[in-house]
Amino acid sequence: MGAARNRASLPKAPLGGIAITEFARRLRRGEMTIEATVRDYLARIDTLDLRLGAFEFVAADSALKSASALDRLLAAGCDLGPLMGVPIGIKDLFAVNGMPVTAGSQMDITDLVGEEGSFVKLLRKAGCVILGKTKTVEFAYGAAGTNTVRGTPWNPWDSRIHRAPGGSSSGSAVAVAAGLCAFAIGSDTGGSVRLPAALCGLFGLKTTVGLWPTDGVFPLSPTLDSIGLLTRSAADGALAFAALTGRPVPAAASLRALRLGKPVEYFFDDLDPAVAQCTNAALALLKESGAEVSDVKVSNFRERETLFPILLSSELIATLGRERFEAGRHLMDPVVAARAARGLQVAASDYVGKLRRHKELKRTAFAEMSGLDAWVTPTAALLPIPISEFAGVDRGLQMTAAMSRNSQPMNMFGQCGTTTPIHALGAPLPVGLQLSCRPFEEDATLAIALAFEERMGVPAAPDLSGFL
Repeated sequence: MGAARNRASLPKAPLGGIAITEFARRLRRGEMTIEATVRDYLARIDTLDLRLGAFEFVAADSALKSASALDRLLAAGCDLGPLMGVPIGIKDLFAVNGMPVTAGSQMDITDLVGEEGSFVKLLRKAGCVILGKTKTVEFAYGAAGTNTVRGTPWNPWDSRIHRAPGGSSSGSAVAVAAGLCAFAIGSDTGGSVRLPAALCGLFGLKTTVGLWPTDGVFPLSPTLDSIGLLTRSAADGALAFAALTGRPVPAAASLRALRLGKPVEYFFDDLDPAVAQCTNAALALLKESGAEVSDVKVSNFRERETLFPILLSSELIATLGRERFEAGRHLMDPVVAARAARGLQVAASDYVGKLRRHKELKRTAFAEMSGLDAWVTPTAALLPIPISEFAGVDRGLQMTAAMSRNSQPMNMFGQCGTTTPIHALGAPLPVGLQLSCRPFEEDATLAIALAFEERMGVPAAPDLSGFL
C-alpha cells in the first residue's frame, strides 16, 4: 500500500509513454498546452530531483513565461515546427541567457564560455522550452558521471544503491530517464553522450565534430568535442535532429540491406555477463531479420590510451590557463584534477604529433569501413557501477578508463554514432548497443538506429517509486 501511495503522489510525466510527434499532434488539436506541460515537468522535478540531482539550475520562472508566450503564438497561427513547446534540459557546459554556467566546477569559468551560442539559439528558434541546466562531470572530463564538488546524479534505475549515471552528460541522461524533461542536450568528447545514455537506458546520438557549432560551450577539447542528443527513443532523436538541421526525418533502414561489422578484438573483451548476453541476443535478432553481421578487423583502437590523455589534458589546460588551474586546483574534483594536470607536462611536439596522428587515424578508419554501413559493439563493457567503487584517485582513474574503453575509439576515428538500449533482452540494469558510422553520415546512422528500435522495441521507463 505504501508503494501505491508513493506512485499516486508522483506528478505525471506529460510525454511519458508518448513520442514527441504525438505530443505535437495533441498540442495542435488543443488536447494539451505548453504551459500545462511545463508545469507538470516542474512539479516532477520538484518532487524527484532532490534525490536524483539531475539539475544544476532549474529555470522555473523563465520556462513558464516561455511556455505561456509559445501557447499564445501557436493560438495566433504561428507554428515553429515539431519541437515547439517541447521542454528540454541543457548540459551545464552551455551558456544560456539568464542562467548560471559552472561546467560542473567550483572555479569561475564564466569568461571562458562567453555568450549564449549558436546551438542554444537554434533550440530557441525551434520553440524548445528550456527547463534548466543539467549537471555534468567537472569540465566534462569523465566517463562515469561522478562529480565530488557539485554532486553526482543518481542513476534512476536503482533507488537503493547510488550507481554511476555515466558521464560526462550525467544530469542530461538522468533527467530524460526519470521523465524530468522530454529530451536533453549533451556533448561528447570520448563517449559523454553515448555512455550516460547507455547506462540510463536511453537513446543517444553523437554527432560528427563540426556538424553543430560549439560557440558558447565550455571546451574540453576543441579537437574532439561535439554536441549530441539524449532522448527516450530513436524516433525522438531522429525527429529532434531533423528539426534542428532542417533536414527530412530519416525513415528506418531495411535490416535486410544492412552490412554491419563486428570488431573481433578489444570491444567484446571482458564484458559483464549481462552485457554479453544482451549484445549477443541483439546481434542474433538483427541476423534473424536479415542483416549481415560479419567479423571485421579494426586497427589502431588501442591508441586511444595514449592519444586521449595528451589531447584532452593539453587542450583543457590551454583553455583554463596554467595560472587559473594551479590557483583553483584545490577546488576541483581530485580525479579530474589529476587527469588535467598531465597537460602541464606535455611537450608541444607531443601535442602536435597527436593532432597529426588523429588525422591519420580518421583516414584509416574511414578506409576500414569500406563496404560496411556501420560497426556495432557494446557501448560500455560494464553495467552501471556503484559510485562507491570509484573512491580514491587511483581507483577513479582506473574505472574512468574502463568505462570509456568502447566509446573513445569512435571519437578518435572521427565517427558519428548512436547507442540503443537493449537491456530488455536480459539484463537487470541498462545496456547499450553502439553503432558507429562514417563522419557526417548522421542521417544514415539514425535510419539504422530506427530499424534497430523497430526490431527491439523501446524499453520501459524505470520505476521511480523508490525515490519518493
